[in-house]
Amino acid sequence: MTSTDVRTEAEGSEPGGYAAARLRLLQEGAESGPPRRSALAKLTDDWLAQLFTAGAEGLRGVALVAVGGYGRGELSPRSDLDLLLLHDGGDTKEVASLADRLWYPVWDLGIALDHSVRTPAEARRTAGEDLKVQLGLLDARHLAGDLGLTAGLRTAVLADWRNQAPKRLPQLRELCAERAERQGELQYLLEPDLKEARGGLRDATALRAVAASWLADAPREGLADARRGLLDVRDALHLATGRATDRLSLQEQDQVAAELGLLDADTLLRQVYEAARVISYASDVTWREVGRVLKSRAVRPRLRAILGGGKPVVERSPLAEGVVEQDGEVVLARTARPERDPVLPLRAAAAAAQAGLPLSLHAVRRMAGTARPLPTPWPAEAREQLVTLLGSGRPTVEVWEALEAEGLITRLLPDWERVRCRPQRNAVHLWTVDRHLIETAVQASELTRRVGRPDLLLVAALLHDIGKGWPGDHSVAGEIIARDVAGRIGFDRDDVAVLATLVRHHLLLVETATRRDLEDPSTVRSVAEAVGSQSTLELLHALTEADALATGPAAWSSWRGALVTDLVKRVSAVLAGDEPADPVAVTPTVEQERLAIEAFRTGGPVLGLRAQTEPPSGEPSVTPEPLGVELLIAVPDQPGVLPAVSGVLAVHRLTVRTAELRALDLPEPVREGTILLLDWRVAAEYGSLPQAARLRADLVRALDGSLDVASRLAERDAAYPRRRGVEAPPPRVTVAPAASRHATVIEVRAQDAPGLLFRIGRALEKCGVRVRSAHVSTLGANAVDAFYVTTATGAPLPGEEAASVARALEETLRA
Repeated sequence: MTSTDVRTEAEGSEPGGYAAARLRLLQEGAESGPPRRSALAKLTDDWLAQLFTAGAEGLRGVALVAVGGYGRGELSPRSDLDLLLLHDGGDTKEVASLADRLWYPVWDLGIALDHSVRTPAEARRTAGEDLKVQLGLLDARHLAGDLGLTAGLRTAVLADWRNQAPKRLPQLRELCAERAERQGELQYLLEPDLKEARGGLRDATALRAVAASWLADAPREGLADARRGLLDVRDALHLATGRATDRLSLQEQDQVAAELGLLDADTLLRQVYEAARVISYASDVTWREVGRVLKSRAVRPRLRAILGGGKPVVERSPLAEGVVEQDGEVVLARTARPERDPVLPLRAAAAAAQAGLPLSLHAVRRMAGTARPLPTPWPAEAREQLVTLLGSGRPTVEVWEALEAEGLITRLLPDWERVRCRPQRNAVHLWTVDRHLIETAVQASELTRRVGRPDLLLVAALLHDIGKGWPGDHSVAGEIIARDVAGRIGFDRDDVAVLATLVRHHLLLVETATRRDLEDPSTVRSVAEAVGSQSTLELLHALTEADALATGPAAWSSWRGALVTDLVKRVSAVLAGDEPADPVAVTPTVEQERLAIEAFRTGGPVLGLRAQTEPPSGEPSVTPEPLGVELLIAVPDQPGVLPAVSGVLAVHRLTVRTAELRALDLPEPVREGTILLLDWRVAAEYGSLPQAARLRADLVRALDGSLDVASRLAERDAAYPRRRGVEAPPPRVTVAPAASRHATVIEVRAQDAPGLLFRIGRALEKCGVRVRSAHVSTLGANAVDAFYVTTATGAPLPGEEAASVARALEETLRA
């Protein structure tokens, strides 16, 4: 059935006829995208025109006008209708009656309606007071009635907009900035708002308004396709949900992708991000042009008065060979020849970033269109300019985006295409893969004074996740890619080997520090063997911090920073020829020793609470810990300590952010027995923390069996069932090979949830193993834990028994 057939069925002003025709149109599988939006708008135009004709018989000086998105003829399946009933001020009672005959049929069909009744003078006055009304009127389109009335209003509104542009455009820019601050950037969000987020449909409409002002214009290339792509996604979202929503939620992305004929949700998000990136970049360029035009208009009258007329001289300040600054932008010098100078794009980019200035759109496009490719390997200057660009800090981001918008980045680094706009479905990550790599370089630029080879640090930051565009372990794939890229950009064999090692092991320090027992000599030796040299360790330490800071707040803290620093010191000592300290030789702190002795003396648990809200002194680059406290518990070694403690904390609604458990031998003169020491960071889910005395009392009961923790947690879950959200990946439990000579290391990766640690501890107890130490951390919604377990006699588990424990634990967590 064609859209013409549908309109034929809708003849007549009956809501039922329009509703049936509308339903058929939306269910047509062959017609989607712009044709369906246009057909739906035309179908709605005809219906409303018929309603108007039937209701306005004999009434003159009245017109029905579509404004906003409907005015543009862009009706998505669940879009609301923006309508203006325009009249010349005649019989207002008849006009009000006509309005009722128009609005009520729309409401009866359950269609959202934004409506107003105004004279042209009232419409202009309201537009002058409300910027959003004025923007809607810029797209005014006649539907029915007095065409001259509509045409007159359009002419007047456009004239007002152009006359008031010097005042209104800064207001529009501020409105866009405030919305971006609230909604975030569409090109990075996992659950973006297609309309309100920066780079979304509202920004595309703002660019149309700027163009209508005749003051500046947006870069047109790709902009219409980007806008059309977002509208197509919104159409599919409306059909998938049956609701008028612009929020692309996680649980709806697969269905929306299927509606659009895409492979999967990641492909969908990547298309959304690419469209948003085009609109965001066009917005940046356009608003810079607006600012420059407005500034020049304000300055020129004064210059003419001073100079006695004539055209003012444009100042051009040299920045680098072939690169100058002009009007607050970096442009090419008149003598620049991109076709003869293949290093020019990197030189211009580095100069712009160093000066903290944007690259001119014209300059970037000229270089993209005429610059010759760099030879392989790159000349030394090209490599140096890349390092300079990466080391320029925050300005690097805007300059890099300008190069990427015109395809220069993938021309310089072809492997970049696989990570460009690639989503990261992990709540810890704030950015797409490519943006994360640039953010890591920005963070690394702050750490270049800590390393002997800052160039290697910056290039490693750029490449450390480059393998995420390939199947398998991204660190393994990334090592191969890094070797190839480093060789092509001109590093020698030794530097290539270092960069490959940094990429391969960029997660080694933080994963070892937070999931392994640093008192175990095997842990330190394995890291030393992987790193190989002091200089590489120095670089890896800085890269680890930059990577974590660029990931998001949940990935780095003073606690993690201290653990990594401790590990680096131990590894550095081994690389210098020292042997790692034996675990039994580790000296407890004064506070730990005091609690241990008290636990031995009383025969029961002893608790200590200490606020921990600020980073250690002397670590300005380390972000503060989340609000919470450090909980120290000392208890005589006995079965069931881990599930008892974690269960009591869960009962009291305490969230465990990090946890460590280890055995502590008592000092002289007390030599009998072993004390288990638990050092945990906890925070209340809501409300205040419970008193230490209450925690201790419940812990005593949990250890002697008089408090049934499992039943308490089950009762609470039954009374307050948790909402079902996005289905998380299943938990995974593995045995880490050769991680320790003294114990077997069981690794658990699972969705964090109240009572998770209690379930793990109880399952390990049922398996009859001893937990020698535990290292628990929470990254966003993910728990990443490591448990050092032994047999009852203190030996590592045999291979088959270790595998059996891992299977049993995984089955428990999946249940």
